[in-house]
Amino acid sequence: MLLSGGLDSTVSLYFARSQGFVCFCLIFDYGQRHRKEIYAARKIARQANCRFQIVKINLAWKGSSLLDKKLRLPISQRQTVNTIPSTYVPARNIIFLSFALSYAEAIRAKAIFIGAHAQDYSGYPDCRPEFYRAFSRVIATGTKAGVEKTKIKVLTPLIHKTKAQIIKLGAKLGVPFGLTWSCYQGGKYPCGKCDSCYFRAKGFQESGLKDQGHP
Repeated sequence: MLLSGGLDSTVSLYFARSQGFVCFCLIFDYGQRHRKEIYAARKIARQANCRFQIVKINLAWKGSSLLDKKLRLPISQRQTVNTIPSTYVPARNIIFLSFALSYAEAIRAKAIFIGAHAQDYSGYPDCRPEFYRAFSRVIATGTKAGVEKTKIKVLTPLIHKTKAQIIKLGAKLGVPFGLTWSCYQGGKYPCGKCDSCYFRAKGFQESGLKDQGHP
């Protein structure tokens, strides 16, 4: 389970557990602007009684406003389908999935879960359904598990859902939304201005539910 500490990955974790999976969480410390999401992910994994491991990656070349504090974070740009925001981290999901694949093969796990969904792949190319289909082919052709036909699947249970639908699913599964962190900023409270805060607030409004995590 790729667990960021955000809303989507947490719902994916609780969905996987509801399907009978025993989950091992990978939390990535990749030089992001703040550590609040790492702290959140750790709390969530413990709350869900799941083993977790924090993996440190040095992306020294940066290339994203999530990594480089000299770059300004976008303020509620409401990105369109053809816009890749400055918060895109070069090849991030390829890197994360590669680590997850190595871990899964080592412990003989049968699946890798990631919380990518429709809103994300409108702006991030490594969140598109076709990307995950392509990565599945990489697993089949480039790993011992693939060659020996002991499949490791990449599962994206939220891929075609809206944020509101994800929130409704999470509510049914008992997701502790109050432990999650979505804001790109690392302040004491969410900024309420960045794209992530905007889409979270919009999702809760459309779902008809109250957000217990973002005041």
